[in-house]
Amino acid sequence: MQDNLNRPTAKTPMAKREERLAWGLLAPTLISVALVVVLPLVAIFWISFKPIELADLRPPTPIVKEALRGSAEKLRIEYRLRNSSRSEAIRDVKIVDELPAEVTLREPLPQSCALDGRQLTCSFERLEPGHNEKIIFPVTADNEDAAEEIVESSEPQVTGTADNILTNFEFTLENFARVFDGSQFISVLGVTLFYTVFGTIGALVVGLFAALLLDKSFRGQGILRGLYLFPYVAPVIAVAFSWLILFDPFSGSANALLIQMGVTDEAINFFGDRPLALIMVTVFEIWRYFPLSFLFILARMQSIDSEMYEAADMDGASPFQKFWYLSIPQLLGILSVLFLLRFIWTFNKFDDIFLLTGGNAGTRTLTVSVYEEAFAISNIGAGAAVAVVIFMCLVAFSLFFFRFISQEEGL
Repeated sequence: MQDNLNRPTAKTPMAKREERLAWGLLAPTLISVALVVVLPLVAIFWISFKPIELADLRPPTPIVKEALRGSAEKLRIEYRLRNSSRSEAIRDVKIVDELPAEVTLREPLPQSCALDGRQLTCSFERLEPGHNEKIIFPVTADNEDAAEEIVESSEPQVTGTADNILTNFEFTLENFARVFDGSQFISVLGVTLFYTVFGTIGALVVGLFAALLLDKSFRGQGILRGLYLFPYVAPVIAVAFSWLILFDPFSGSANALLIQMGVTDEAINFFGDRPLALIMVTVFEIWRYFPLSFLFILARMQSIDSEMYEAADMDGASPFQKFWYLSIPQLLGILSVLFLLRFIWTFNKFDDIFLLTGGNAGTRTLTVSVYEEAFAISNIGAGAAVAVVIFMCLVAFSLFFFRFISQEEGL
């Protein structure tokens, strides 16, 4: 106790230098994580509280196009000015253009415009949302064909200022109200949980069964292990369309076989009928991702000391008893990690369901809702709100997992 009281608490110069060196070595990693993970996450949270659509990602800008129209006495230069936004006004708009020497103005300029030598300047205090007008200047030209080419080849310069909906401080809860409105959210959340829970558990169970089959040495073991990896390493678009062709209700081999065997009298629409479509995409998830569980579980099983199984054989233990009392306790750690990772990845899965059903026939998950809200309906704010809901669900699951499920030391 006395030694602890007399121990110096101040850091030595060497300890301070080591601390600075450690932070210096970690700085690139921390900056990379902030750029890749934290900043996009903050951006999604920011957008989720914005009443923003896909078209609003481009800030409001004044757009002007110049053209030479008419002939002889009706010859004129037209500037078509419009506001690119239908919701935001643009202030202090100025158009600057250099008139070519081949044309001459015939009438006095509008009050908003001025001519300094050959430089034409037009100023507008405010362009209302969706503003669209033509500014006409009657002119004369000795060679109209040459003047038209010269006039339209020059680009007038236009400037203006406007509030950017992405950077202003206008916030709303309408996006979250849209997400949680009615019973649709409960239905989508239920589909997501069904797909995630059964897809995750199924992949672990099938992977465990495959690892048990290939844990023993036999001829052709390496080839069979390689074949087991095919669903995971094959391109998702290739295997998804293979399943669609196989289970096609009109020309699929699966339906033809079922009809010939007398199992069904008519073709089954595996990916178009409820709730069969959800079951099929879950089975596809299990089939496609069980090889990952298989690899990790097999590697862990081969690291278990074989002397335990030899002692169990001496005691007369059955294969099931050896599996339940010896293998399972040794595999709990890797099974916990795999369950956590597979749950998060499956909860975020989008491409499999989108390729198989497009989210139709009762297979719409939260990730499909993000795509539909953000890009199909062009409501970026609502799509970001659904993404925030996904993030909060995964945070809640992770806290629950580490608090109540995981008992492995160090997790």
